[in-house]
Amino acid sequence: MNNQELLRYSRQIMLPNIGVEGQKTLLNSTLLLIGIGGLGSPSAMYLAASGIGHLIIADFDQVEISNLQRQIIHNSDDIGRYKVDSAKTKIAAINPNIKVTTIKNLTQNNLSNWIKKADVVLDGTDNFESRFAINRVCVSQKTPLVSAAVIRFEGQLSVFQGYEAGQPCYQCLYSAQGEVDENCTENGILAPVAGIVGSLQATQAIKVLLNLGEQLLGKLLLIDILDLTFRSIKISKDKYCKICTNGA
Repeated sequence: MNNQELLRYSRQIMLPNIGVEGQKTLLNSTLLLIGIGGLGSPSAMYLAASGIGHLIIADFDQVEISNLQRQIIHNSDDIGRYKVDSAKTKIAAINPNIKVTTIKNLTQNNLSNWIKKADVVLDGTDNFESRFAINRVCVSQKTPLVSAAVIRFEGQLSVFQGYEAGQPCYQCLYSAQGEVDENCTENGILAPVAGIVGSLQATQAIKVLLNLGEQLLGKLLLIDILDLTFRSIKISKDKYCKICTNGA
């Protein structure tokens, strides 16, 4: 690291659990963020500020006025722009020293290739079809997955490494059949809830990279802002899971 980098990241470097070597690890890391909406916005901004060397951001959508209430990486002048282009501009303003790659056409056909490039994947999508597809590739590629969701006044967060013995994958938590999608468009969301959970998602990704503290492996963190409660429940590996259980 040069002197400017040492100064920029000095408040992290002074943490005994990070130090210079930990900061170098962050600078040499590649993270894939899928979805630059309510969750991806704060995640991307904090990961950029923290010094993640390469952020790959994926989203096919364009900024709409209804996004601005919670998707804080975008502003009024961005309406009509692709979200990844808007986000790249803001990330460059926060930290011009990191690399940002944008994807507007993430599909089933190229998902595996992009996940292969990442050290950790952050899932900020809002539908089960996408979440199941991302989980399936993360298991096959042996890539840690930090998954989050928000709705109304509630949020949830977990880290999945279903390729490890005894560790569940996302599909162990939710069956591929019979799940009903709920999203902010139909149910609403309090704006800061996305910020809280997105920030926690970024924090968990950094903790996975640096192997710090509690990483929510095999646990689902449930957040209720109305009651201001944070509780975690255990997630067990489904012995019949067709994604992460050998011989299923």
